[in-house]
Amino acid sequence: MKAIADYMVMMRSFLKILPRLFLFIFLVSCSTEEKPAKVSVETFFKNPQQSNFQISPDGKYISFLKPYQGKLNLFVQSLTSKASFRISSFTDQSVRNYFWASNTHLLYFKDNGARENFQLFSSIYDGSNTIEVSLKPGTKVNFLDYLKHDSNDILLAINERNPENFDVYSLDLKTGKRVMIEKNPGSIVEWIADNDGEIRMAIGSDGVTETLYYREKGSKAFKAVKSSNFINTVKPIGLSSKANHIFALSDINRDKKAVVELNCLTGEETKVWYENKERDVLEVSYSRKGKSLNFVVFEDPKRKVHFFDEQLKNAFLDIKKKLNDDEIRLIHKDQKEQHLIIRSFTDKDPGSYYFYNLKNKNLMKLADVNPDIKPSMMCEMKHIKFKNRDGLELEGFLTLPKGRGVKKLPVVIYPHSGPNQRNSWAYSPEVQFFANRGYAVLQVNFRGSTGYGKAFIKQAFKNWSKNIQHDITDGVKWLIQEDIADPSRIAIFGYSFGGFSALNQVVYNPKMYVCAASYSGYINLFTYIKGFPAYYKPYQQMIDLIIGNPEKDVEYLRYSSPIFQTNRIKTPLIIWQGGKDPKVNLSETNQFVKEIRKNNVEVNYIVNENEGHYLSDEKSKINFYAQLDSFFDKYLNRSNR
Repeated sequence: MKAIADYMVMMRSFLKILPRLFLFIFLVSCSTEEKPAKVSVETFFKNPQQSNFQISPDGKYISFLKPYQGKLNLFVQSLTSKASFRISSFTDQSVRNYFWASNTHLLYFKDNGARENFQLFSSIYDGSNTIEVSLKPGTKVNFLDYLKHDSNDILLAINERNPENFDVYSLDLKTGKRVMIEKNPGSIVEWIADNDGEIRMAIGSDGVTETLYYREKGSKAFKAVKSSNFINTVKPIGLSSKANHIFALSDINRDKKAVVELNCLTGEETKVWYENKERDVLEVSYSRKGKSLNFVVFEDPKRKVHFFDEQLKNAFLDIKKKLNDDEIRLIHKDQKEQHLIIRSFTDKDPGSYYFYNLKNKNLMKLADVNPDIKPSMMCEMKHIKFKNRDGLELEGFLTLPKGRGVKKLPVVIYPHSGPNQRNSWAYSPEVQFFANRGYAVLQVNFRGSTGYGKAFIKQAFKNWSKNIQHDITDGVKWLIQEDIADPSRIAIFGYSFGGFSALNQVVYNPKMYVCAASYSGYINLFTYIKGFPAYYKPYQQMIDLIIGNPEKDVEYLRYSSPIFQTNRIKTPLIIWQGGKDPKVNLSETNQFVKEIRKNNVEVNYIVNENEGHYLSDEKSKINFYAQLDSFFDKYLNRSNR
């Protein structure tokens, strides 16, 4: 018995040091690699030649976005004749998104002035019969479903009647004519159709409590199925083959999101299809054809797939074998679910798009995402763990440059946006760009990141400038403690909420960073909250609880907003601002920069007048990262001069 007890003690001790052992092996391997050649900024950040692949419902055509005269436009190619058609020819703004509305028609959204307003168009697959769907300026449109009984009509949710609420319309694809079929009573935030295009479910919200509604086929009256606080999730996935049952993503009575089956007449959870005690389910593939589940995905730390469909499981195994076990993601499938669009990737390779036929197992490459990226020149993304100041174990990813050793490296801290997003093991042009320049890159999944359960999310509520920033800071301290980071050469860069984090870090940790960069970072949370679109109004109480109430939480919001803390900023900055950004006010950013410069702090301020919250123009994007390249080189490579 004593021998067994001693063995168990030894094993526990070994498991405690295992993460450090893996890190040591990773560091040793990095120290022996040769320094790669410098890859151009343009190579990393140019637009892909083909992207956003989809397949028509009947499986006869593939569609994709491709540059045409400097803007992304929509193209369609026949899988039989290989004939190719350009559907759109915009030269002022790009196609933002699109979808197949029938076997013959596509709907696509065009940017309209970069303020997240869009024009909606309908075309036949060969580019003919193009019509613009008439909408009031500022109207938002969401695709709901096909109308099975009529291939010329689809269902859309549109907030044209009242900007705060979405009504359901049928749209005639040939004429552009719309007919309202469901008027929003004022509390519905989401409509859900069944496989025949009949609205069967809805989600209502009073700002704090969310209610799932259901009605039987052919009925007009909705019945409340479940009500819960917004922190709890009950998100319908699709109808089950059992009458009046649905599949749903739920974390009610549990911390992690699981896939369950609900009886919509009783509200009872009748079956748990998949649950992971450590991770949220992040993705669910549903079969409309079979009213069944295909698979679920969680990350630990890479993508893990649990299959319910044996045919699809075998297809994935076949594809991975043919692609040397690269990670793969199901992008799209046809209505019969026999033809798939797949994207492959690794941490070093942006990957490729493929067309896969389940019947004959033929795998056909459609396009490389970025053929100029050479995986052999890219750097490994390593999963890491550390404990924050509160003793909570956090995860993230560390990417070390090749041929630079493993000690006292210049570092770029790269916080993700959101904050309700996450860092994942995958190719990132920003990460590889920084690593190619000789910098270690740290990405922390701080509190508020998705995938770790609702308790982890909740710890970020009204803690955008505290718990979240403490976790980022503790990640930096961990790097220094491990002797990976040179404390005198640490920078931070982020987009949107990540830019907000970069600015917060230099406000409250001015000695930690030698320089910082904000790309569309929030600077004033009062303005940010005020700027939410009208259709966010049903969520107002939820926003108050997550971010803060502008009237009741004045002290906290001022503390958290960099614009009120300019006297604390002593760190050289590079700031990018879109002239038409609806989330970050241009005039406020102008004043913010002016106040910082009064303190003799260097600010490289870049404004692109025709851009919104993100860089859509290829030349502007390359120019920004070229300036960021020079800026970081100035401050992070001083010891190499």
